[in-house]
Amino acid sequence: MNRLLLAAYPEPYRSRQGEEVLACLSEAYPGRSWPPPREVVALARAGVRARARAVVDDTARPWWLDGIHMAALALAALALVPYLQDVWHWALHIDPGHNAIAFPFSGWYPWAQGPGGGTRLLPYGLLPLVCLIALLRGRPWIALPAAAAMIWAGATSHGRTLFGNEGKGGLSYYGLGAPITARDLALSGTLCAACAVLALCRPSRLRRRSYRWLAPVVLAMFIAGSLHIIYVSPTFQRGLFVLEATALIAAWVATAATGDHRWLIPVAAVAIVRTQAIVVRPDAFMQSFPDLVVLILLIAPLPALAFTAQRRQNRALLE
Repeated sequence: MNRLLLAAYPEPYRSRQGEEVLACLSEAYPGRSWPPPREVVALARAGVRARARAVVDDTARPWWLDGIHMAALALAALALVPYLQDVWHWALHIDPGHNAIAFPFSGWYPWAQGPGGGTRLLPYGLLPLVCLIALLRGRPWIALPAAAAMIWAGATSHGRTLFGNEGKGGLSYYGLGAPITARDLALSGTLCAACAVLALCRPSRLRRRSYRWLAPVVLAMFIAGSLHIIYVSPTFQRGLFVLEATALIAAWVATAATGDHRWLIPVAAVAIVRTQAIVVRPDAFMQSFPDLVVLILLIAPLPALAFTAQRRQNRALLE
Protein backbone atom coordinates (compact mmCIF):
# COMPACT_ATOMS: atom_id res chain seq x y z
CA MET A 1 0.00 0.00 0.00
CA ASN A 2 2.93 2.34 0.52
CA ARG A 3 3.51 2.28 -3.24
CA LEU A 4 0.09 3.84 -3.70
CA LEU A 5 1.36 6.99 -1.96
CA LEU A 6 4.07 7.33 -4.59
CA ALA A 7 1.37 7.92 -7.22
CA ALA A 8 1.13 11.49 -5.91
CA TYR A 9 4.68 12.15 -7.15
CA PRO A 10 5.70 12.69 -10.79
CA GLU A 11 7.26 9.77 -12.64
CA PRO A 12 10.85 11.14 -12.70
CA TYR A 13 10.74 11.52 -8.91
CA ARG A 14 9.43 7.96 -8.49
CA SER A 15 12.21 6.63 -10.70
CA ARG A 16 14.96 8.44 -8.81
CA GLN A 17 13.80 8.31 -5.21
CA GLY A 18 10.80 5.97 -5.06
CA GLU A 19 12.64 2.99 -3.62
CA GLU A 20 14.39 5.22 -1.09
CA VAL A 21 11.05 6.61 0.13
CA LEU A 22 9.62 3.08 0.44
CA ALA A 23 12.67 1.93 2.39
CA CYS A 24 12.35 4.87 4.78
CA LEU A 25 8.67 4.11 5.37
CA SER A 26 9.39 0.43 5.99
CA GLU A 27 12.13 1.34 8.46
CA ALA A 28 10.11 4.00 10.26
CA TYR A 29 6.91 1.91 10.45
CA PRO A 30 7.94 -1.78 10.40
CA GLY A 31 5.15 -4.25 9.84
CA ARG A 32 2.70 -1.61 8.65
CA SER A 33 1.41 -1.49 5.10
CA TRP A 34 0.17 2.08 5.60
CA PRO A 35 1.81 4.91 7.57
CA PRO A 36 -0.07 7.01 10.14
CA PRO A 37 -2.59 9.58 8.80
CA ARG A 38 -0.29 12.51 9.54
CA GLU A 39 2.47 10.91 7.45
CA VAL A 40 0.00 10.16 4.64
CA VAL A 41 -1.05 13.83 4.52
CA ALA A 42 2.56 14.99 4.53
CA LEU A 43 3.53 12.63 1.70
CA ALA A 44 0.48 13.58 -0.36
CA ARG A 45 1.21 17.28 0.12
CA ALA A 46 4.82 16.82 -0.88
CA GLY A 47 3.71 14.86 -3.93
CA VAL A 48 1.32 17.61 -5.03
CA ARG A 49 4.11 20.17 -4.61
CA ALA A 50 6.52 18.06 -6.65
CA ARG A 51 3.97 17.65 -9.44
CA ALA A 52 3.19 21.37 -9.39
CA ARG A 53 6.86 22.32 -9.71
CA ALA A 54 7.28 19.83 -12.56
CA VAL A 55 4.30 21.36 -14.36
CA VAL A 56 5.63 24.90 -13.95
CA ASP A 57 9.14 23.88 -15.04
CA ASP A 58 7.71 22.49 -18.28
CA THR A 59 7.81 25.49 -20.63
CA ALA A 60 6.35 23.68 -23.66
CA ARG A 61 3.10 25.60 -23.19
CA PRO A 62 2.07 28.94 -21.61
CA TRP A 63 0.51 28.84 -18.18
CA TRP A 64 -2.83 30.25 -19.33
CA LEU A 65 -3.22 27.55 -22.01
CA ASP A 66 -2.57 24.84 -19.44
CA GLY A 67 -5.07 26.53 -17.12
CA ILE A 68 -7.77 26.56 -19.81
CA HIS A 69 -7.04 22.90 -20.50
CA MET A 70 -7.55 22.03 -16.83
CA ALA A 71 -10.73 24.15 -16.76
CA ALA A 72 -12.15 22.21 -19.73
CA LEU A 73 -11.31 18.92 -18.02
CA ALA A 74 -13.04 20.03 -14.82
CA LEU A 75 -16.17 21.18 -16.67
CA ALA A 76 -16.37 17.96 -18.70
CA ALA A 77 -16.05 15.89 -15.52
CA LEU A 78 -18.77 17.91 -13.80
CA ALA A 79 -21.07 17.54 -16.78
CA LEU A 80 -20.59 13.77 -16.70
CA VAL A 81 -21.38 13.32 -12.99
CA PRO A 82 -25.19 13.01 -13.16
CA TYR A 83 -25.04 10.60 -16.12
CA LEU A 84 -22.58 8.07 -14.69
CA GLN A 85 -25.24 5.50 -13.93
CA ASP A 86 -27.08 5.95 -17.22
CA VAL A 87 -23.95 5.57 -19.38
CA TRP A 88 -22.91 2.47 -17.43
CA HIS A 89 -26.32 0.85 -17.86
CA TRP A 90 -26.42 1.74 -21.55
CA ALA A 91 -22.93 0.38 -22.20
CA LEU A 92 -23.68 -2.97 -20.49
CA HIS A 93 -27.27 -3.33 -21.81
CA ILE A 94 -28.66 -3.12 -18.25
CA ASP A 95 -32.28 -2.15 -17.64
CA PRO A 96 -32.25 -0.21 -14.33
CA GLY A 97 -36.02 -0.57 -13.96
CA HIS A 98 -37.40 1.49 -11.10
CA ASN A 99 -33.82 2.52 -10.18
CA ALA A 100 -33.53 4.76 -13.22
CA ILE A 101 -32.70 8.29 -12.08
CA ALA A 102 -34.66 11.01 -13.86
CA PHE A 103 -34.18 9.22 -17.19
CA PRO A 104 -37.03 6.85 -18.20
CA PHE A 105 -35.29 3.81 -19.63
CA SER A 106 -35.86 3.50 -23.37
CA GLY A 107 -33.66 0.55 -24.09
CA TRP A 108 -30.35 -0.03 -25.81
CA TYR A 109 -31.67 0.04 -29.36
CA PRO A 110 -33.14 3.15 -30.96
CA TRP A 111 -36.49 1.45 -31.59
CA ALA A 112 -36.87 0.32 -27.97
CA GLN A 113 -39.18 2.44 -25.86
CA GLY A 114 -39.60 2.08 -22.14
CA PRO A 115 -42.65 2.98 -20.07
CA GLY A 116 -43.10 6.74 -20.02
CA GLY A 117 -39.90 7.29 -21.96
CA GLY A 118 -39.20 8.41 -25.50
CA THR A 119 -37.17 6.55 -28.09
CA ARG A 120 -33.45 7.39 -28.12
CA LEU A 121 -30.34 6.25 -29.87
CA LEU A 122 -27.59 7.38 -27.48
CA PRO A 123 -27.43 8.51 -23.85
CA TYR A 124 -26.75 12.22 -23.41
CA GLY A 125 -23.93 11.37 -20.99
CA LEU A 126 -21.77 10.11 -23.84
CA LEU A 127 -21.14 13.71 -24.91
CA PRO A 128 -19.30 14.87 -21.76
CA LEU A 129 -17.57 11.47 -21.61
CA VAL A 130 -16.19 11.94 -25.14
CA CYS A 131 -15.12 15.47 -24.17
CA LEU A 132 -13.32 14.21 -21.10
CA ILE A 133 -11.45 11.42 -22.90
CA ALA A 134 -10.46 13.67 -25.81
CA LEU A 135 -9.23 16.41 -23.50
CA LEU A 136 -7.24 13.95 -21.41
CA ARG A 137 -5.44 12.86 -24.57
CA GLY A 138 -4.88 16.46 -25.70
CA ARG A 139 -7.24 16.29 -28.70
CA PRO A 140 -9.56 19.30 -28.41
CA TRP A 141 -10.66 19.02 -32.06
CA ILE A 142 -12.54 15.86 -30.96
CA ALA A 143 -13.90 17.44 -27.77
CA LEU A 144 -15.16 20.55 -29.59
CA PRO A 145 -17.90 18.81 -31.65
CA ALA A 146 -19.06 16.90 -28.56
CA ALA A 147 -19.34 20.13 -26.57
CA ALA A 148 -21.18 21.77 -29.48
CA ALA A 149 -23.57 18.79 -29.51
CA MET A 150 -24.26 19.42 -25.82
CA ILE A 151 -25.32 22.97 -26.71
CA TRP A 152 -27.47 21.64 -29.55
CA ALA A 153 -29.14 19.07 -27.29
CA GLY A 154 -29.94 21.73 -24.72
CA ALA A 155 -31.19 24.32 -27.19
CA THR A 156 -33.40 22.14 -29.38
CA SER A 157 -36.94 21.10 -28.59
CA HIS A 158 -38.21 17.83 -27.14
CA GLY A 159 -38.99 14.87 -29.33
CA ARG A 160 -35.53 14.24 -30.76
CA THR A 161 -34.71 10.55 -31.05
CA LEU A 162 -30.91 10.94 -30.87
CA PHE A 163 -30.72 11.62 -27.12
CA GLY A 164 -34.41 11.36 -26.27
CA ASN A 165 -35.67 13.60 -23.49
CA GLU A 166 -32.98 12.88 -20.94
CA GLY A 167 -30.69 15.68 -22.03
CA LYS A 168 -33.48 18.14 -21.28
CA GLY A 169 -35.24 16.65 -18.27
CA GLY A 170 -32.35 15.03 -16.44
CA LEU A 171 -31.03 17.12 -13.57
CA SER A 172 -27.33 17.75 -13.43
CA TYR A 173 -25.73 18.45 -10.10
CA TYR A 174 -22.56 20.33 -9.32
CA GLY A 175 -21.37 20.38 -5.75
CA LEU A 176 -23.70 22.10 -3.36
CA GLY A 177 -25.32 24.64 -5.68
CA ALA A 178 -28.50 24.60 -7.71
CA PRO A 179 -29.34 21.73 -10.06
CA ILE A 180 -28.58 22.39 -13.71
CA THR A 181 -30.34 20.89 -16.71
CA ALA A 182 -29.08 20.74 -20.26
CA ARG A 183 -31.37 23.68 -21.01
CA ASP A 184 -29.01 25.90 -19.04
CA LEU A 185 -26.27 26.48 -21.59
CA ALA A 186 -23.76 28.11 -19.24
CA LEU A 187 -21.87 24.87 -18.63
CA SER A 188 -21.93 23.51 -22.19
CA GLY A 189 -21.24 26.97 -23.63
CA THR A 190 -18.23 27.55 -21.38
CA LEU A 191 -16.92 24.05 -22.13
CA CYS A 192 -17.35 24.61 -25.87
CA ALA A 193 -15.57 27.97 -25.71
CA ALA A 194 -12.65 26.41 -23.80
CA CYS A 195 -12.38 23.58 -26.34
CA ALA A 196 -12.43 26.11 -29.19
CA VAL A 197 -9.55 28.06 -27.63
CA LEU A 198 -7.57 24.87 -27.14
CA ALA A 199 -8.22 23.73 -30.71
CA LEU A 200 -7.09 27.07 -32.15
CA CYS A 201 -3.99 27.57 -30.00
CA ARG A 202 -1.63 24.94 -31.38
CA PRO A 203 -3.19 21.84 -29.78
CA SER A 204 0.04 19.90 -30.30
CA ARG A 205 1.39 21.83 -27.32
CA LEU A 206 -1.29 20.54 -24.97
CA ARG A 207 -0.42 18.16 -22.15
CA ARG A 208 -1.38 14.56 -22.95
CA ARG A 209 -2.33 12.47 -19.96
CA SER A 210 -2.29 8.71 -19.73
CA TYR A 211 -5.43 6.60 -20.08
CA ARG A 212 -4.83 5.63 -16.46
CA TRP A 213 -6.51 8.91 -15.52
CA LEU A 214 -9.76 7.31 -16.69
CA ALA A 215 -9.59 4.67 -13.95
CA PRO A 216 -11.41 6.89 -11.39
CA VAL A 217 -14.11 7.63 -14.00
CA VAL A 218 -14.67 3.92 -14.69
CA LEU A 219 -14.73 3.24 -10.95
CA ALA A 220 -17.32 6.00 -10.42
CA MET A 221 -19.47 4.58 -13.23
CA PHE A 222 -19.23 1.10 -11.73
CA ILE A 223 -20.24 2.31 -8.27
CA ALA A 224 -23.08 4.49 -9.56
CA GLY A 225 -24.36 1.80 -11.92
CA SER A 226 -24.03 -1.16 -9.55
CA LEU A 227 -25.35 0.51 -6.41
CA HIS A 228 -27.84 2.79 -8.18
CA ILE A 229 -26.44 5.86 -6.45
CA ILE A 230 -28.98 8.69 -6.49
CA TYR A 231 -26.96 11.81 -7.19
CA VAL A 232 -29.57 14.18 -5.75
CA SER A 233 -29.40 12.54 -2.33
CA PRO A 234 -27.65 14.41 0.51
CA THR A 235 -25.17 11.54 0.89
CA PHE A 236 -24.03 11.85 -2.72
CA GLN A 237 -23.89 15.63 -2.47
CA ARG A 238 -21.69 15.56 0.61
CA GLY A 239 -19.44 12.92 -0.95
CA LEU A 240 -18.98 15.10 -4.02
CA PHE A 241 -18.32 18.05 -1.74
CA VAL A 242 -15.45 16.12 -0.13
CA LEU A 243 -13.95 15.46 -3.58
CA GLU A 244 -14.32 19.11 -4.57
CA ALA A 245 -12.79 20.27 -1.30
CA THR A 246 -9.85 17.90 -1.84
CA ALA A 247 -9.34 19.32 -5.33
CA LEU A 248 -9.43 22.88 -3.99
CA ILE A 249 -6.88 22.04 -1.30
CA ALA A 250 -4.63 20.48 -3.95
CA ALA A 251 -4.97 23.62 -6.09
CA TRP A 252 -4.05 25.78 -3.09
CA VAL A 253 -1.02 23.61 -2.24
CA ALA A 254 0.17 23.77 -5.87
CA THR A 255 -0.32 27.54 -6.01
CA ALA A 256 1.47 28.06 -2.70
CA ALA A 257 4.40 25.95 -3.86
CA THR A 258 4.88 27.67 -7.22
CA GLY A 259 3.14 31.07 -7.18
CA ASP A 260 1.63 30.16 -10.55
CA HIS A 261 -1.87 31.33 -11.54
CA ARG A 262 -2.82 28.43 -13.82
CA TRP A 263 -4.78 26.60 -11.11
CA LEU A 264 -6.93 29.67 -10.59
CA ILE A 265 -8.48 29.27 -14.05
CA PRO A 266 -10.30 25.92 -13.51
CA VAL A 267 -11.43 27.01 -10.04
CA ALA A 268 -12.84 30.23 -11.49
CA ALA A 269 -14.56 28.42 -14.39
CA VAL A 270 -16.37 25.97 -12.11
CA ALA A 271 -17.29 28.70 -9.62
CA ILE A 272 -18.73 30.94 -12.35
CA VAL A 273 -20.85 28.16 -13.85
CA ARG A 274 -22.26 27.07 -10.51
CA THR A 275 -22.82 30.61 -9.24
CA GLN A 276 -24.69 31.43 -12.45
CA ALA A 277 -27.05 28.52 -11.78
CA ILE A 278 -27.72 29.83 -8.28
CA VAL A 279 -28.41 33.35 -9.56
CA VAL A 280 -30.80 32.05 -12.23
CA ARG A 281 -32.59 29.68 -9.87
CA PRO A 282 -32.10 30.99 -6.32
CA ASP A 283 -34.92 28.77 -5.00
CA ALA A 284 -33.42 25.54 -6.33
CA PHE A 285 -30.73 24.89 -3.71
CA MET A 286 -30.20 21.24 -2.82
CA GLN A 287 -30.29 22.25 0.87
CA SER A 288 -27.34 20.16 1.98
CA PHE A 289 -25.78 23.25 3.56
CA PRO A 290 -27.13 26.75 4.26
CA ASP A 291 -27.30 28.97 1.19
CA LEU A 292 -24.78 31.50 2.49
CA VAL A 293 -22.28 28.71 3.25
CA VAL A 294 -22.61 27.43 -0.32
CA LEU A 295 -21.96 30.86 -1.82
CA ILE A 296 -18.94 31.41 0.42
CA LEU A 297 -17.53 28.00 -0.51
CA LEU A 298 -17.93 28.86 -4.19
CA ILE A 299 -16.49 32.38 -4.13
CA ALA A 300 -13.89 32.33 -1.33
CA PRO A 301 -11.32 30.08 -3.10
CA LEU A 302 -10.81 32.62 -5.90
CA PRO A 303 -9.32 35.50 -3.86
CA ALA A 304 -7.57 32.96 -1.63
CA LEU A 305 -5.71 31.42 -4.59
CA ALA A 306 -4.92 34.83 -6.09
CA PHE A 307 -3.53 36.06 -2.75
CA THR A 308 -1.51 32.87 -2.29
CA ALA A 309 0.05 33.17 -5.74
CA GLN A 310 0.96 36.82 -5.22
CA ARG A 311 2.42 36.13 -1.80
CA ARG A 312 4.55 33.29 -3.16
CA GLN A 313 5.83 35.50 -6.00
CA ASN A 314 6.72 38.29 -3.57
CA ARG A 315 8.59 35.84 -1.38
CA ALA A 316 10.50 34.53 -4.40
CA LEU A 317 11.56 38.10 -5.27
CA LEU A 318 12.81 38.69 -1.75
CA GLU A 319 14.82 35.48 -1.83
